[in-house]
Amino acid sequence: MDREAAHGRREWRGWREAAQEALYGPEGFYRRPEGPAGHFRTSVHASPLYAAAVARLLARVDAALDRPAELTFVDMAAGRGELAAGVLAALPGALAARTRVHAVELAGRPAGLDPRIAWSAEPPAGVTGLLFANEWLDNVPVDVAETDTAGVRRRVLVRRDGTERLGEPVTGAEADWLERWWPSPPEPAPHTGTDDTGPHAGTGPAGTGLRAEIGLPRDLAWASAAGSLARGLAVAVDYAHTREARPPFGTLTGFREGRQTRPVPDGRHDLTAHVALDACAGPGALLLSQREALGALGVTGARPPLALATTDPAAYVRALASAGEAAELTARDGLGDFGWLLQPVGLADVPLAG
Repeated sequence: MDREAAHGRREWRGWREAAQEALYGPEGFYRRPEGPAGHFRTSVHASPLYAAAVARLLARVDAALDRPAELTFVDMAAGRGELAAGVLAALPGALAARTRVHAVELAGRPAGLDPRIAWSAEPPAGVTGLLFANEWLDNVPVDVAETDTAGVRRRVLVRRDGTERLGEPVTGAEADWLERWWPSPPEPAPHTGTDDTGPHAGTGPAGTGLRAEIGLPRDLAWASAAGSLARGLAVAVDYAHTREARPPFGTLTGFREGRQTRPVPDGRHDLTAHVALDACAGPGALLLSQREALGALGVTGARPPLALATTDPAAYVRALASAGEAAELTARDGLGDFGWLLQPVGLADVPLAG
């Protein structure tokens, strides 16, 4: 290893800076050829029912917009374009003809993607329609704060190998964000490292162990993305928590090859933390669970009537398989617990109901 590389491995940085390079740098995780689907499974990959539900939501947005001559669907953090392609395929012909689909992703355009799907690193500005961000905000890097033994919240610094230490106190706008959205528990108790309730438990630097992810960059990123719409609906779907139930030891974790791991900012691991969706929400926003949102879009997981097995066995088998996929998308303690933030832009309300 040369001297410069050795220095880089020893460098202490805040988690936001370290994760930005590890995820999106020239050799970052999200630029790897296998894409996110090579390491973890999202609702998009679980079933085509998900893209079909998003297509139905797009149709409802279209109706709320009085069916404009050109409707736009923007897929934020598009991976390899799976959701964008699925939504386009699920749209009825007349609506598909009026719809322009944009996939937004830092990685290069994948081979074989439907040529009707535009590909860019930033969302198009001033469009009318639906912007949909499935598991994007959890990968917007944030700094981590940990409370020291004197009760002061300090920035957590990290090296490339995942080793951590406490840095300077959190101040300014970040401290204000914590005070408003992730206040310290009323009676801090030392974290012994034996509690395994959080993915990062037991791996922090010397301190009380009480941690928080400073979500201000996500608030700003979401405001910018939603603000790219002239009119329509912006939707963020993610692992989430609200102010009343913030996890005391934070949620920062890693994933690699389908397994949860210790968070290591080396470019070989996904780095993710749950999202304070209530902090991101703007005026008129609606917060739902994925189970509630998909239920409103016709995905319920209900089993087909047993009589169908007698009258049309093949249809019964297909319906049963579909019900199983729907059940996974809406499951408690699973994908169904994901949060949906629905933000109307230039609309009176959220066009979710059919």
